[in-house]
Amino acid sequence: MRIIHVVCTDAFAGVERYVPGGAGARARRGHTVVVVGGDRVAMTGALGPPPTGVAGGDAPGPGALHWRPGSGMARAARSLVRLGTGSWLRRPDVVHAHMTEAELVALVTRPVHGAPVVATLHFAQPRGGERRRAALYRHLGPRLHAQLAISAHVAARSGEPAEVVLNGVPPPGAPLVDPARRAPVVVMAQRLEPEKDSATGIAAWARSGLGERGWSLEVLGDGSRRRDLEALAEELGVAGSVRFSGFVPDARARIAEAAIVVATAPDEPFGLTVVEAMAACTPVVAAAGGGHLETVGSVSSAWMFAPGDVDGAAELLRRAADDPDARVDHGAALR
Repeated sequence: MRIIHVVCTDAFAGVERYVPGGAGARARRGHTVVVVGGDRVAMTGALGPPPTGVAGGDAPGPGALHWRPGSGMARAARSLVRLGTGSWLRRPDVVHAHMTEAELVALVTRPVHGAPVVATLHFAQPRGGERRRAALYRHLGPRLHAQLAISAHVAARSGEPAEVVLNGVPPPGAPLVDPARRAPVVVMAQRLEPEKDSATGIAAWARSGLGERGWSLEVLGDGSRRRDLEALAEELGVAGSVRFSGFVPDARARIAEAAIVVATAPDEPFGLTVVEAMAACTPVVAAAGGGHLETVGSVSSAWMFAPGDVDGAAELLRRAADDPDARVDHGAALR
């Protein structure tokens, strides 16, 4: 098949990270796949080198992966039109859209590319979010050939029929390190935005007292709340044991090397970082809400705290730090 994925951004956050995973899996099965949108450097790095022969207009062979710019609706539409009329990918078999703007672009350009449009719902809210935009976009769903949702939580909150397909992640590339022998590091990897409630993670870290015992908290990711969170760490007296690393290219490796991962989002649509930790046998302390209930929450021994419960999160961090054997057992159960 000839498949086009579309995401109308120039970022590389959760949704954009989801795209090359699915694109790569399909290419490995012999399909020809093009990704439109996402940060050029990060997305092309995740997809791998471009297929040979594309620059000259020759058709790529089975299993080829390629990238086209799509930062914004207009640019994504131009890329789709060119792909739909080009010599090497005329008439794709399916266009797979991610987020509402990409769905709109895929549907508007359908007279050119001619392919059925499939959408993946990534957010736990009705399409369009705000009431005014939701009214504008409510007619998109019935025009789609099919809808997927990344969790049952997202499907329920979207208010539309969707087939739930939980995300998978590839196994860690390096041999797994025994969780009991890992460095005393807790990782919190997420966008530093209000909906992730990273402040609960910083406050729980301070209340756990682990920093005074030689442990450290590494915060991976960036966002509008970073300065506030750095100030909170200073205010709570734990700045010396908290490291804000920003976006890093080896986040999965750091998660696989961590002794514990903490995930604080109270209404997480899915939580790709959490599943990457599970694949690496890394114990997870997570807020009991949203998609977390379908991932780490599927394990009877899940270490979960009520969303926003600083004391509960701190107690679980202490318990995990104090019991290496429990970390090993819990990590194995999560994997």
